[in-house]
Amino acid sequence: MKITVSKSIIENILVYAQPFLEKKDTSQITSHVFIDVNNSNLTIKATDHEIGFEVKTNKINIISNGSITANGKKLLDIIRILKDGEINLEVKNETLFISQAHSNFKLPTFSFNDFPEFPTANNKGRITIDSHSLIDSLKKITPAIDTNNPKFELNGALIDIKQDNINFASTDTRRLAIVNITNQNEKELSIIIPKKAIVEIQKLFFDNIELFYDDTNLIIHSQQYTFFTKLINGKFPEYSRIIPKEISNTLVLPKAIMIDSIKQITTISLDVKITFFQNSIKFESLSDDNIEAKTEINYNTGFDEPFVIAINSKYLLDFLNSINSSEFSIGLNEGNLPFILSDNNFKTVVMPIVI
Repeated sequence: MKITVSKSIIENILVYAQPFLEKKDTSQITSHVFIDVNNSNLTIKATDHEIGFEVKTNKINIISNGSITANGKKLLDIIRILKDGEINLEVKNETLFISQAHSNFKLPTFSFNDFPEFPTANNKGRITIDSHSLIDSLKKITPAIDTNNPKFELNGALIDIKQDNINFASTDTRRLAIVNITNQNEKELSIIIPKKAIVEIQKLFFDNIELFYDDTNLIIHSQQYTFFTKLINGKFPEYSRIIPKEISNTLVLPKAIMIDSIKQITTISLDVKITFFQNSIKFESLSDDNIEAKTEINYNTGFDEPFVIAINSKYLLDFLNSINSSEFSIGLNEGNLPFILSDNNFKTVVMPIVI
């Protein structure tokens, strides 16, 4: 194998490949990227067995074909320190040589035949959804996905596909985030995607996409990338039961002013007490230390009696930072019962802090 390739092209590919590499054990072939030159294309793959990434480009000058693997992190480190312009990659005696002008590097390789096989879309079911709807929905529910929960299904997000809509849901047991989109589907199914995969999907896909699935994997194709992730095998909580069926009080609140007020309190405490008076809303810190923060805004709430809730401010800020509207709705029943934050097709159900 021997090629010349622009630094910007190979560097960009290797940057995207980094999250898919095994970092702790460089003796594993999954710490390497797979590099293949054939049919006028350069193909690079990376995987840690759980998620995988493949990209193809024909923007190279091919001198000879071939396949090789090389440590993905070290290769990126070398490419980064070289100057802009063309870089030479050549395989000699199962060693990868990287050169530019008077700079020369070499990296050991593993047998490319040992690189893990990627799942294919052959004979798999298909999900039809546009990339904007997918990425926007995943972005909104990502903050509510749990991490390191013994119940593995909570470390991912549910995609619940019905005949004429799709629900995206995630929960960390203190809040539940749900996005509902209208979408015509041939088959009803539910899959759980790991959080790590969801984060990478949001980085990779902006154009037209194709989604394929089976009991084990989800595969996403775009014109430039192919991505796969193993699915989480488990039963996601019955999220519809968590949503309050009736709401006693609904307020439409200004997003920017609420964010500003809450951030003032978080300089002292992440836990915030919010009191809705008839013509104002008061924000106070909840802290065991002998320090406090308070602020208040004028706002006609319609409450005849003061209504108090306490909340982890992160839950409210995560919701507000995920929406584009200038206003949002909050649905309240009692101060110690779950309440709903809403913006169009996006809802977050939050368990309050009992005070």
